[in-house]
Amino acid sequence: MKILNHPLVVALGVSTLCVPFLIGPFISPTHILVYHVSFPPFPLFASAAIYWGSLWLFFVVVLLVAEKFARFRTVVWSGIILFLPCIILANCSLLKLWAVPLWLSVLVVVLPAGVFVGLFCMRRHTVRAVFDSVQDFTATILSFAALAGVAIILQFSWFAWQTRALNPAFIANSHSFVAPPGNNRPSKIIWIVLDELSYQQVYEQRFPGIDLPAFDGLAAQSTVFTHVIPAGIATEEVVPSLFTGLPIDRIQISSDGRLRSLHSPDSRGWQPFDPLNTIFQDARVAGYATGAAGWFNPYCRILSQVLDRCFWTYRDSLIAFMQPDRISGEGILSSAYLLSSYLLRSSPFSLWHRGLHVDDYKDIRDAGDVLLADASVNFVFLHLPIPHPEGIYDRKRMMFASGNASYLDNLVLADQYLAHARLILERQHQWDSSVVIVMGDHSWRTKLLFRGEAGWTQEEEQASHGGQFDDRPAYIVKMPFQHSADRIGTPFAAVHTRALLDAILAKQLRSPRDLQTWSQQ
Repeated sequence: MKILNHPLVVALGVSTLCVPFLIGPFISPTHILVYHVSFPPFPLFASAAIYWGSLWLFFVVVLLVAEKFARFRTVVWSGIILFLPCIILANCSLLKLWAVPLWLSVLVVVLPAGVFVGLFCMRRHTVRAVFDSVQDFTATILSFAALAGVAIILQFSWFAWQTRALNPAFIANSHSFVAPPGNNRPSKIIWIVLDELSYQQVYEQRFPGIDLPAFDGLAAQSTVFTHVIPAGIATEEVVPSLFTGLPIDRIQISSDGRLRSLHSPDSRGWQPFDPLNTIFQDARVAGYATGAAGWFNPYCRILSQVLDRCFWTYRDSLIAFMQPDRISGEGILSSAYLLSSYLLRSSPFSLWHRGLHVDDYKDIRDAGDVLLADASVNFVFLHLPIPHPEGIYDRKRMMFASGNASYLDNLVLADQYLAHARLILERQHQWDSSVVIVMGDHSWRTKLLFRGEAGWTQEEEQASHGGQFDDRPAYIVKMPFQHSADRIGTPFAAVHTRALLDAILAKQLRSPRDLQTWSQQ
Protein backbone atom coordinates (compact mmCIF):
# COMPACT_ATOMS: atom_id res chain seq x y z
CA MET A 1 0.00 0.00 0.00
CA LYS A 2 3.02 2.30 0.39
CA ILE A 3 3.23 2.75 -3.37
CA LEU A 4 -0.34 4.01 -3.38
CA ASN A 5 0.64 6.86 -1.06
CA HIS A 6 3.57 7.94 -3.21
CA PRO A 7 3.42 11.62 -4.30
CA LEU A 8 3.17 10.55 -7.96
CA VAL A 9 0.02 8.58 -7.19
CA VAL A 10 -1.51 11.05 -4.74
CA ALA A 11 -0.91 13.90 -7.20
CA LEU A 12 -2.76 11.96 -9.88
CA GLY A 13 -5.65 11.49 -7.45
CA VAL A 14 -5.81 15.20 -6.63
CA SER A 15 -5.58 16.27 -10.27
CA THR A 16 -8.23 13.70 -11.24
CA LEU A 17 -10.66 15.21 -8.76
CA CYS A 18 -9.93 18.68 -10.15
CA VAL A 19 -10.69 17.97 -13.83
CA PRO A 20 -14.07 16.19 -14.17
CA PHE A 21 -15.61 19.48 -15.40
CA LEU A 22 -13.09 19.48 -18.24
CA ILE A 23 -12.60 15.77 -18.99
CA GLY A 24 -16.16 14.61 -18.29
CA PRO A 25 -17.70 15.88 -21.55
CA PHE A 26 -14.99 14.11 -23.57
CA ILE A 27 -15.67 10.69 -22.00
CA SER A 28 -19.42 10.99 -21.48
CA PRO A 29 -21.29 7.91 -22.77
CA THR A 30 -23.73 10.28 -24.48
CA HIS A 31 -20.87 11.68 -26.65
CA ILE A 32 -22.74 14.99 -26.83
CA LEU A 33 -19.59 17.12 -26.90
CA VAL A 34 -18.08 15.21 -29.82
CA TYR A 35 -21.42 15.20 -31.62
CA HIS A 36 -21.60 18.98 -31.62
CA VAL A 37 -17.95 19.80 -32.40
CA SER A 38 -17.85 21.20 -35.91
CA PHE A 39 -14.07 21.43 -36.16
CA PRO A 40 -11.30 18.79 -36.01
CA PRO A 41 -11.38 17.83 -32.33
CA PHE A 42 -7.69 17.00 -31.78
CA PRO A 43 -6.77 20.47 -30.42
CA LEU A 44 -9.56 20.18 -27.86
CA PHE A 45 -8.45 16.73 -26.67
CA ALA A 46 -4.82 17.86 -26.64
CA SER A 47 -5.56 21.05 -24.67
CA ALA A 48 -7.55 19.10 -22.07
CA ALA A 49 -4.76 16.50 -21.76
CA ILE A 50 -2.08 19.18 -21.38
CA TYR A 51 -4.11 20.95 -18.70
CA TRP A 52 -4.55 17.71 -16.74
CA GLY A 53 -0.90 16.74 -17.18
CA SER A 54 0.29 20.18 -16.08
CA LEU A 55 -1.90 20.02 -12.99
CA TRP A 56 -0.53 16.57 -12.13
CA LEU A 57 3.09 17.72 -12.49
CA PHE A 58 2.37 20.74 -10.29
CA PHE A 59 1.01 18.56 -7.48
CA VAL A 60 3.87 16.08 -7.88
CA VAL A 61 6.42 18.84 -7.28
CA VAL A 62 4.47 20.31 -4.37
CA LEU A 63 4.04 16.94 -2.64
CA LEU A 64 7.67 15.93 -3.15
CA VAL A 65 8.83 19.19 -1.58
CA ALA A 66 6.29 18.76 1.23
CA GLU A 67 7.86 15.43 2.17
CA LYS A 68 11.13 17.21 3.02
CA PHE A 69 9.73 20.09 5.09
CA ALA A 70 7.32 19.31 7.92
CA ARG A 71 5.73 22.77 8.19
CA PHE A 72 5.23 23.01 4.44
CA ARG A 73 3.70 19.52 4.49
CA THR A 74 1.16 20.71 7.03
CA VAL A 75 0.24 23.70 4.88
CA VAL A 76 -0.06 21.61 1.72
CA TRP A 77 -2.21 18.89 3.23
CA SER A 78 -4.33 21.43 5.08
CA GLY A 79 -5.03 23.10 1.74
CA ILE A 80 -5.90 19.78 0.09
CA ILE A 81 -8.24 18.73 2.89
CA LEU A 82 -9.87 22.16 3.14
CA PHE A 83 -10.39 22.99 -0.54
CA LEU A 84 -10.89 19.63 -2.24
CA PRO A 85 -14.57 19.40 -1.18
CA CYS A 86 -15.18 22.83 -2.73
CA ILE A 87 -13.49 21.77 -5.96
CA ILE A 88 -15.50 18.55 -6.13
CA LEU A 89 -18.72 20.51 -5.57
CA ALA A 90 -17.80 22.97 -8.32
CA ASN A 91 -17.11 20.09 -10.70
CA CYS A 92 -20.53 18.63 -9.97
CA SER A 93 -22.09 22.01 -10.69
CA LEU A 94 -20.26 22.38 -14.02
CA LEU A 95 -20.93 18.83 -15.17
CA LYS A 96 -24.63 18.82 -14.32
CA LEU A 97 -25.32 22.50 -15.04
CA TRP A 98 -26.64 22.62 -11.49
CA ALA A 99 -26.72 25.88 -9.57
CA VAL A 100 -25.15 25.10 -6.20
CA PRO A 101 -27.24 26.51 -3.34
CA LEU A 102 -25.41 29.15 -1.36
CA TRP A 103 -25.91 27.27 1.89
CA LEU A 104 -24.16 24.19 0.46
CA SER A 105 -21.25 26.27 -0.83
CA VAL A 106 -20.84 27.78 2.63
CA LEU A 107 -21.17 24.40 4.31
CA VAL A 108 -18.32 22.74 2.39
CA VAL A 109 -16.06 25.63 3.40
CA VAL A 110 -17.16 26.13 7.00
CA LEU A 111 -17.33 22.47 8.02
CA PRO A 112 -13.69 21.52 7.19
CA ALA A 113 -12.51 24.87 8.56
CA GLY A 114 -14.40 24.20 11.79
CA VAL A 115 -12.75 20.81 12.13
CA PHE A 116 -9.32 22.41 11.76
CA VAL A 117 -10.11 25.09 14.31
CA GLY A 118 -11.25 22.40 16.70
CA LEU A 119 -8.08 20.42 16.17
CA PHE A 120 -5.80 23.34 16.86
CA CYS A 121 -7.62 23.98 20.12
CA MET A 122 -6.30 20.61 21.33
CA ARG A 123 -2.86 19.88 22.74
CA ARG A 124 -0.05 20.02 20.23
CA HIS A 125 0.90 16.35 20.29
CA THR A 126 -2.77 15.36 20.00
CA VAL A 127 -3.22 17.68 17.02
CA ARG A 128 -0.21 16.14 15.24
CA ALA A 129 -1.46 12.59 15.80
CA VAL A 130 -4.97 13.39 14.59
CA PHE A 131 -3.65 15.39 11.63
CA ASP A 132 -1.34 12.55 10.58
CA SER A 133 -4.27 10.13 10.71
CA VAL A 134 -6.46 12.44 8.60
CA GLN A 135 -3.62 12.93 6.14
CA ASP A 136 -3.05 9.17 5.78
CA PHE A 137 -6.77 8.57 5.31
CA THR A 138 -7.02 11.36 2.70
CA ALA A 139 -3.94 10.03 0.87
CA THR A 140 -5.51 6.58 0.70
CA ILE A 141 -8.74 8.02 -0.73
CA LEU A 142 -6.71 9.99 -3.28
CA SER A 143 -4.80 6.88 -4.30
CA PHE A 144 -8.09 5.21 -5.24
CA ALA A 145 -9.02 8.39 -7.14
CA ALA A 146 -5.70 7.94 -8.97
CA LEU A 147 -6.72 4.40 -10.01
CA ALA A 148 -9.93 5.89 -11.41
CA GLY A 149 -7.75 8.49 -13.13
CA VAL A 150 -5.79 5.77 -14.93
CA ALA A 151 -9.05 4.29 -16.23
CA ILE A 152 -10.21 7.73 -17.33
CA ILE A 153 -6.93 8.35 -19.17
CA LEU A 154 -7.37 5.10 -21.11
CA GLN A 155 -10.98 5.95 -21.96
CA PHE A 156 -10.05 9.51 -22.89
CA SER A 157 -7.31 8.26 -25.21
CA TRP A 158 -9.63 5.76 -26.87
CA PHE A 159 -12.30 8.37 -27.58
CA ALA A 160 -9.67 10.76 -28.93
CA TRP A 161 -8.60 8.03 -31.37
CA GLN A 162 -12.22 7.36 -32.35
CA THR A 163 -12.69 10.99 -33.39
CA ARG A 164 -9.50 11.32 -35.43
CA ALA A 165 -11.55 11.70 -38.64
CA LEU A 166 -14.60 13.39 -37.14
CA ASN A 167 -15.19 16.28 -39.56
CA PRO A 168 -13.78 15.65 -43.01
CA ALA A 169 -14.31 18.39 -45.57
CA PHE A 170 -17.77 18.11 -47.10
CA ILE A 171 -17.61 17.09 -50.75
CA ALA A 172 -20.44 18.46 -52.86
CA ASN A 173 -22.68 15.69 -54.12
CA SER A 174 -24.41 15.43 -57.45
CA HIS A 175 -27.15 13.09 -58.52
CA SER A 176 -28.81 11.97 -61.70
CA PHE A 177 -32.43 12.58 -60.73
CA VAL A 178 -34.38 14.58 -63.28
CA ALA A 179 -37.22 16.88 -62.29
CA PRO A 180 -40.55 15.46 -63.49
CA PRO A 181 -42.21 17.43 -66.26
CA GLY A 182 -45.19 19.62 -65.56
CA ASN A 183 -46.15 23.02 -64.25
CA ASN A 184 -46.97 24.22 -60.74
CA ARG A 185 -43.59 23.17 -59.45
CA PRO A 186 -42.13 25.66 -56.90
CA SER A 187 -38.91 27.25 -58.12
CA LYS A 188 -37.47 26.66 -54.66
CA ILE A 189 -38.52 25.16 -51.35
CA ILE A 190 -36.97 27.23 -48.55
CA TRP A 191 -37.22 25.76 -45.06
CA ILE A 192 -35.94 28.11 -42.35
CA VAL A 193 -35.71 27.03 -38.72
CA LEU A 194 -35.14 29.95 -36.34
CA ASP A 195 -34.02 28.42 -33.08
CA GLU A 196 -36.32 29.10 -30.11
CA LEU A 197 -38.87 31.07 -32.20
CA SER A 198 -42.04 31.59 -30.15
CA TYR A 199 -45.44 32.09 -31.79
CA GLN A 200 -46.64 34.00 -28.75
CA GLN A 201 -43.77 36.48 -28.87
CA VAL A 202 -43.89 37.00 -32.65
CA TYR A 203 -47.60 37.30 -33.29
CA GLU A 204 -49.87 36.84 -30.31
CA GLN A 205 -48.49 38.93 -27.41
CA ARG A 206 -45.63 40.91 -28.87
CA PHE A 207 -43.69 42.92 -26.30
CA PRO A 208 -44.47 46.66 -26.51
CA GLY A 209 -42.00 48.53 -28.66
CA ILE A 210 -40.85 45.46 -30.61
CA ASP A 211 -41.24 46.05 -34.35
CA LEU A 212 -41.05 42.97 -36.62
CA PRO A 213 -41.91 44.20 -40.12
CA ALA A 214 -40.51 41.15 -41.93
CA PHE A 215 -42.61 38.74 -39.86
CA ASP A 216 -45.66 40.95 -40.38
CA GLY A 217 -45.02 41.12 -44.11
CA LEU A 218 -44.62 37.35 -44.29
CA ALA A 219 -47.85 36.79 -42.36
CA ALA A 220 -49.70 39.08 -44.80
CA GLN A 221 -49.07 36.61 -47.62
CA SER A 222 -48.76 33.30 -45.79
CA THR A 223 -50.61 30.77 -43.70
CA VAL A 224 -49.84 31.10 -40.01
CA PHE A 225 -50.41 28.07 -37.78
CA THR A 226 -51.53 29.38 -34.40
CA HIS A 227 -51.51 26.15 -32.39
CA VAL A 228 -48.49 24.05 -33.30
CA ILE A 229 -47.62 21.12 -31.08
CA PRO A 230 -43.81 21.02 -30.91
CA ALA A 231 -41.87 17.87 -31.69
CA GLY A 232 -40.02 18.31 -28.40
CA ILE A 233 -38.07 20.88 -26.42
CA ALA A 234 -34.48 19.80 -27.19
CA THR A 235 -33.03 20.55 -30.63
CA GLU A 236 -31.03 17.30 -30.67
CA GLU A 237 -34.29 15.34 -30.76
CA VAL A 238 -36.58 17.84 -32.49
CA VAL A 239 -34.63 18.28 -35.73
CA PRO A 240 -34.22 14.54 -36.48
CA SER A 241 -37.93 14.21 -35.72
CA LEU A 242 -38.74 16.91 -38.29
CA PHE A 243 -36.46 15.25 -40.86
CA THR A 244 -37.84 11.74 -40.40
CA GLY A 245 -41.45 12.48 -39.47
CA LEU A 246 -41.05 10.19 -36.46
CA PRO A 247 -41.74 11.10 -32.82
CA ILE A 248 -38.39 11.07 -31.01
CA ASP A 249 -37.57 11.70 -27.38
CA ARG A 250 -33.97 10.45 -27.23
CA ILE A 251 -31.04 9.87 -29.53
CA GLN A 252 -27.98 7.65 -29.34
CA ILE A 253 -24.62 8.91 -30.57
CA SER A 254 -21.63 6.73 -31.38
CA SER A 255 -18.15 7.46 -30.04
CA ASP A 256 -17.13 8.74 -33.49
CA GLY A 257 -19.81 11.43 -33.40
CA ARG A 258 -22.44 9.77 -35.60
CA LEU A 259 -26.18 9.79 -35.00
CA ARG A 260 -26.69 6.10 -34.37
CA SER A 261 -30.33 5.58 -33.41
CA LEU A 262 -33.60 7.25 -32.46
CA HIS A 263 -35.92 6.38 -29.59
CA SER A 264 -39.68 6.50 -30.07
CA PRO A 265 -41.81 7.52 -27.09
CA ASP A 266 -44.71 5.62 -28.67
CA SER A 267 -43.14 2.22 -29.25
CA ARG A 268 -40.47 2.79 -26.57
CA GLY A 269 -38.01 1.18 -28.93
CA TRP A 270 -34.87 2.21 -30.79
CA GLN A 271 -34.38 2.26 -34.51
CA PRO A 272 -31.29 3.14 -36.57
CA PHE A 273 -31.08 6.61 -38.01
CA ASP A 274 -31.11 6.32 -41.79
CA PRO A 275 -30.45 9.49 -43.81
CA LEU A 276 -32.20 7.82 -46.75
CA ASN A 277 -35.36 7.88 -44.63
CA THR A 278 -35.50 11.67 -44.39
CA ILE A 279 -37.12 14.54 -46.24
CA PHE A 280 -33.84 15.26 -48.05
CA GLN A 281 -33.89 11.90 -49.81
CA ASP A 282 -37.56 12.51 -50.63
CA ALA A 283 -36.58 15.82 -52.23
CA ARG A 284 -33.76 14.24 -54.25
CA VAL A 285 -36.08 11.53 -55.53
CA ALA A 286 -38.52 14.27 -56.57
CA GLY A 287 -35.74 15.87 -58.62
CA TYR A 288 -34.56 18.58 -56.24
CA ALA A 289 -30.96 19.42 -55.40
CA THR A 290 -30.61 19.74 -51.63
CA GLY A 291 -28.60 22.16 -49.56
CA ALA A 292 -28.30 22.86 -45.85
CA ALA A 293 -26.60 25.45 -43.68
CA GLY A 294 -27.20 25.02 -39.99
CA TRP A 295 -26.28 25.33 -36.36
CA PHE A 296 -25.82 22.92 -33.49
CA ASN A 297 -26.55 19.61 -35.23
CA PRO A 298 -23.78 18.05 -37.39
CA TYR A 299 -25.77 18.20 -40.62
CA CYS A 300 -22.84 17.59 -42.97
CA ARG A 301 -21.78 14.54 -40.95
CA ILE A 302 -25.13 12.80 -40.49
CA LEU A 303 -26.72 13.75 -43.85
CA SER A 304 -23.75 13.62 -46.22
CA GLN A 305 -25.48 10.98 -48.38
CA VAL A 306 -28.51 13.14 -49.13
CA LEU A 307 -27.15 16.70 -49.28
CA ASP A 308 -25.68 18.22 -52.41
CA ARG A 309 -24.34 21.27 -50.54
CA CYS A 310 -23.75 21.65 -46.82
CA PHE A 311 -22.30 23.87 -44.12
CA TRP A 312 -22.67 23.72 -40.33
CA THR A 313 -20.99 25.15 -37.27
CA TYR A 314 -21.37 25.18 -33.51
CA ARG A 315 -18.69 26.94 -31.50
CA ASP A 316 -20.60 27.11 -28.23
CA SER A 317 -19.77 23.44 -27.57
CA LEU A 318 -16.17 24.42 -26.81
CA ILE A 319 -14.92 24.30 -23.25
CA ALA A 320 -13.45 27.33 -21.46
CA PHE A 321 -11.33 29.34 -23.91
CA MET A 322 -10.16 26.30 -25.89
CA GLN A 323 -9.73 27.04 -29.56
CA PRO A 324 -11.06 24.61 -32.16
CA ASP A 325 -8.20 25.03 -34.61
CA ARG A 326 -5.13 24.92 -32.36
CA ILE A 327 -3.81 23.88 -28.98
CA SER A 328 -4.51 26.97 -26.92
CA GLY A 329 -2.35 28.06 -24.01
CA GLU A 330 -5.01 30.64 -23.22
CA GLY A 331 -7.58 27.87 -22.99
CA ILE A 332 -5.36 25.71 -20.80
CA LEU A 333 -4.78 28.52 -18.29
CA SER A 334 -8.39 29.69 -18.29
CA SER A 335 -9.70 26.23 -17.46
CA ALA A 336 -8.49 26.84 -13.92
CA TYR A 337 -10.16 30.25 -14.03
CA LEU A 338 -13.42 28.65 -15.10
CA LEU A 339 -13.35 26.31 -12.12
CA SER A 340 -12.52 29.15 -9.73
CA SER A 341 -15.34 31.26 -11.16
CA TYR A 342 -17.85 28.65 -10.12
CA LEU A 343 -16.33 28.50 -6.68
CA LEU A 344 -16.84 32.28 -6.50
CA ARG A 345 -20.34 32.01 -8.04
CA SER A 346 -19.52 34.28 -11.00
CA SER A 347 -19.89 33.97 -14.80
CA PRO A 348 -16.73 35.34 -16.45
CA PHE A 349 -17.26 33.74 -19.85
CA SER A 350 -20.57 35.30 -20.86
CA LEU A 351 -18.95 37.81 -23.21
CA TRP A 352 -16.74 35.13 -24.75
CA HIS A 353 -19.72 32.83 -25.42
CA ARG A 354 -21.67 35.74 -26.90
CA GLY A 355 -18.83 36.26 -29.36
CA LEU A 356 -18.96 32.60 -30.39
CA HIS A 357 -22.71 32.90 -30.91
CA VAL A 358 -22.23 35.94 -33.14
CA ASP A 359 -19.57 34.14 -35.18
CA ASP A 360 -21.86 31.14 -35.65
CA TYR A 361 -24.69 33.38 -36.82
CA LYS A 362 -22.53 35.25 -39.32
CA ASP A 363 -21.04 32.07 -40.78
CA ILE A 364 -24.41 30.37 -41.20
CA ARG A 365 -25.98 33.53 -42.62
CA ASP A 366 -23.22 33.78 -45.22
CA ALA A 367 -23.41 30.09 -46.13
CA GLY A 368 -27.20 30.38 -46.39
CA ASP A 369 -26.87 33.37 -48.71
CA VAL A 370 -24.89 31.21 -51.13
CA LEU A 371 -27.58 28.54 -51.11
CA LEU A 372 -30.42 31.04 -51.53
CA ALA A 373 -28.68 32.69 -54.49
CA ASP A 374 -27.75 29.39 -56.17
CA ALA A 375 -30.45 28.53 -58.69
CA SER A 376 -29.16 24.97 -58.96
CA VAL A 377 -30.01 24.23 -55.30
CA ASN A 378 -33.78 24.27 -55.05
CA PHE A 379 -34.45 22.52 -51.72
CA VAL A 380 -32.77 24.61 -49.02
CA PHE A 381 -32.76 23.99 -45.27
CA LEU A 382 -31.44 26.76 -43.00
CA HIS A 383 -31.11 26.55 -39.23
CA LEU A 384 -30.14 29.88 -37.62
CA PRO A 385 -29.02 30.34 -33.98
CA ILE A 386 -31.51 33.13 -33.35
CA PRO A 387 -33.52 34.23 -31.44
CA HIS A 388 -31.97 31.61 -29.15
CA PRO A 389 -30.54 33.27 -25.99
CA GLU A 390 -28.23 34.60 -24.86
CA GLY A 391 -28.76 37.99 -26.45
CA ILE A 392 -26.23 38.91 -29.11
CA TYR A 393 -27.91 41.97 -30.65
CA ASP A 394 -28.66 45.51 -29.50
CA ARG A 395 -31.94 46.46 -31.18
CA LYS A 396 -31.68 50.10 -30.11
CA ARG A 397 -28.24 50.65 -31.60
CA MET A 398 -28.84 48.18 -34.47
CA MET A 399 -25.56 46.35 -33.92
CA PHE A 400 -24.20 43.24 -32.28
CA ALA A 401 -24.19 43.64 -28.53
CA SER A 402 -21.34 43.61 -26.05
CA GLY A 403 -23.68 43.02 -23.11
CA ASN A 404 -27.17 43.36 -21.61
CA ALA A 405 -28.95 41.96 -24.68
CA SER A 406 -32.03 39.77 -24.47
CA TYR A 407 -34.18 37.26 -26.32
CA LEU A 408 -36.24 40.19 -27.59
CA ASP A 409 -33.15 41.76 -29.13
CA ASN A 410 -32.42 38.47 -30.87
CA LEU A 411 -36.02 38.40 -32.07
CA VAL A 412 -35.45 41.70 -33.87
CA LEU A 413 -32.28 40.23 -35.39
CA ALA A 414 -34.31 37.23 -36.57
CA ASP A 415 -36.73 39.63 -38.24
CA GLN A 416 -33.85 41.39 -39.96
CA TYR A 417 -32.49 38.06 -41.15
CA LEU A 418 -35.88 37.13 -42.58
CA ALA A 419 -35.97 40.41 -44.51
CA HIS A 420 -32.42 39.73 -45.70
CA ALA A 421 -33.29 36.23 -46.99
CA ARG A 422 -36.40 37.54 -48.70
CA LEU A 423 -34.41 40.25 -50.47
CA ILE A 424 -32.00 37.66 -51.88
CA LEU A 425 -34.88 35.61 -53.28
CA GLU A 426 -36.60 38.68 -54.69
CA ARG A 427 -33.44 39.69 -56.49
CA GLN A 428 -33.37 36.21 -58.03
CA HIS A 429 -37.09 36.62 -58.93
CA GLN A 430 -37.83 33.50 -56.89
CA TRP A 431 -39.70 34.78 -53.86
CA ASP A 432 -43.20 34.62 -55.33
CA SER A 433 -42.74 31.23 -56.98
CA SER A 434 -41.11 29.58 -53.96
CA VAL A 435 -42.51 27.71 -50.99
CA VAL A 436 -41.16 29.31 -47.83
CA ILE A 437 -41.55 27.67 -44.43
CA VAL A 438 -40.39 29.60 -41.37
CA MET A 439 -40.66 27.88 -38.01
CA GLY A 440 -39.17 27.46 -34.58
CA ASP A 441 -37.77 24.09 -33.63
CA HIS A 442 -39.36 24.75 -30.26
CA SER A 443 -40.65 27.77 -28.42
CA TRP A 444 -38.81 30.08 -26.04
CA ARG A 445 -37.91 27.87 -23.08
CA THR A 446 -38.34 30.51 -20.41
CA LYS A 447 -38.59 28.82 -17.00
CA LEU A 448 -37.49 25.49 -18.46
CA LEU A 449 -33.97 26.69 -19.17
CA PHE A 450 -33.24 30.40 -19.06
CA ARG A 451 -35.16 32.10 -16.26
CA GLY A 452 -32.97 32.56 -13.24
CA GLU A 453 -29.74 32.34 -15.22
CA ALA A 454 -27.21 35.17 -15.19
CA GLY A 455 -28.28 36.57 -18.58
CA TRP A 456 -32.01 36.77 -17.79
CA THR A 457 -33.22 40.38 -18.10
CA GLN A 458 -36.08 42.36 -16.63
CA GLU A 459 -37.76 42.79 -20.02
CA GLU A 460 -37.59 39.03 -20.57
CA GLU A 461 -39.31 38.61 -17.21
CA GLN A 462 -42.04 41.00 -18.34
CA ALA A 463 -42.42 39.58 -21.86
CA SER A 464 -42.74 36.03 -20.52
CA HIS A 465 -45.20 37.09 -17.79
CA GLY A 466 -42.93 35.97 -15.01
CA GLY A 467 -41.27 33.14 -16.89
CA GLN A 468 -44.47 31.41 -18.04
CA PHE A 469 -43.72 28.86 -20.76
CA ASP A 470 -45.87 28.88 -23.90
CA ASP A 471 -44.80 25.78 -25.84
CA ARG A 472 -46.09 26.86 -29.28
CA PRO A 473 -43.34 27.50 -31.81
CA ALA A 474 -44.00 29.88 -34.67
CA TYR A 475 -44.94 28.09 -37.91
CA ILE A 476 -45.57 30.01 -41.14
CA VAL A 477 -46.01 28.56 -44.63
CA LYS A 478 -46.02 30.67 -47.81
CA MET A 479 -47.28 28.78 -50.82
CA PRO A 480 -46.20 29.76 -54.37
CA PHE A 481 -47.78 33.03 -55.52
CA GLN A 482 -49.70 33.41 -52.26
CA HIS A 483 -50.61 37.06 -51.62
CA SER A 484 -53.24 36.85 -48.89
CA ALA A 485 -53.14 36.05 -45.21
CA ASP A 486 -54.57 32.83 -43.84
CA ARG A 487 -54.74 31.18 -40.43
CA ILE A 488 -54.97 27.59 -39.25
CA GLY A 489 -56.10 27.48 -35.64
CA THR A 490 -56.58 23.75 -35.17
CA PRO A 491 -53.77 21.86 -33.43
CA PHE A 492 -51.02 20.79 -35.82
CA ALA A 493 -48.14 18.53 -34.77
CA ALA A 494 -44.78 19.79 -36.01
CA VAL A 495 -43.68 16.17 -36.44
CA HIS A 496 -45.85 16.17 -39.59
CA THR A 497 -43.54 18.69 -41.27
CA ARG A 498 -41.99 15.95 -43.40
CA ALA A 499 -45.45 14.86 -44.52
CA LEU A 500 -46.29 18.47 -45.37
CA LEU A 501 -43.13 18.83 -47.45
CA ASP A 502 -43.75 15.47 -49.13
CA ALA A 503 -47.21 16.67 -50.16
CA ILE A 504 -45.64 19.82 -51.64
CA LEU A 505 -43.01 17.75 -53.47
CA ALA A 506 -45.77 15.54 -54.87
CA LYS A 507 -47.66 18.69 -55.97
CA GLN A 508 -50.63 17.72 -53.81
CA LEU A 509 -50.45 21.10 -52.08
CA ARG A 510 -50.48 24.06 -54.47
CA SER A 511 -52.54 26.70 -52.67
CA PRO A 512 -53.52 27.93 -49.20
CA ARG A 513 -56.85 26.17 -49.62
CA ASP A 514 -55.06 22.88 -50.26
CA LEU A 515 -53.03 23.50 -47.13
CA GLN A 516 -56.15 24.19 -45.07
CA THR A 517 -57.77 20.96 -46.25
CA TRP A 518 -54.63 18.89 -45.78
CA SER A 519 -54.01 20.17 -42.24
CA GLN A 520 -57.42 18.94 -41.13
CA GLN A 521 -56.63 15.37 -42.10
